[in-house]
Amino acid sequence: MTEPFLEGKAALVTAGSRKLGAAIATALASRGADVAVNYRESVDVAGALVDSLSASGGNHVAVRGDAGTPEGMRQLIDDALSALDGRTIQVLVNNYGPFAMTPFAEMPEEEWDRIWNANVKAAFVGIQELVPGMRTAGWGRIVNVSAGSAYLRNHSIYTLAKASMITFTESLAVELGPDIRVNAVTPGQIAESAVDISEFDPSFVERAVAHTPLGRLVTRAEVAAIVAELCGPLFDGVTGATIPIDGGWHLPRF
Repeated sequence: MTEPFLEGKAALVTAGSRKLGAAIATALASRGADVAVNYRESVDVAGALVDSLSASGGNHVAVRGDAGTPEGMRQLIDDALSALDGRTIQVLVNNYGPFAMTPFAEMPEEEWDRIWNANVKAAFVGIQELVPGMRTAGWGRIVNVSAGSAYLRNHSIYTLAKASMITFTESLAVELGPDIRVNAVTPGQIAESAVDISEFDPSFVERAVAHTPLGRLVTRAEVAAIVAELCGPLFDGVTGATIPIDGGWHLPRF
């Protein structure tokens, strides 16, 4: 039984209808939050998730929007606030972040813009939109979902974007304290999403498991639990931190 420490608080999870986003939305709801589940196309999936969350209580909503562009993020925030009847969103999880690993020397400028804007700039816009309400409420939690790729140097623009989210998190923690805590997580390869990375690098999963001290990949539920707990009293004294959730995969070894 989890403690409902987010009861009375509203949360927004970008790309929250499927995969890790859905696990994060579920974890936040289990801790009492009313969750705005963002989706772009999967309306049936988002609706089913909201119905599932609502069956256990709370006022959860599905919000369509493109979390990958600044303009889309602004509209998404407006629609989420409306769907939540104007309530302040005090928990923001920047989960949306598409992957690419085209070498820099070959990368079209449009691909740079798409990955950078979706992973970094849209998160910046969402934070800028929601911080005033958090400040007025005197309480806010922002969790940025970076990635284990931040520690690699062969995942191109995705590495750059996800590594920047770590520095961005630290800078925000300095700017927004003391009432708003800002932290990040860097999940390693997630077990349920192994097929996704295999499309880019067929041997990645096998190599990742072999290099991981725990000898396995992490799960969506494990990552989601840490994201939710970062919004609770257990981490009340923590801000500006990045927590690797990867079974020790990122640790350098010679």
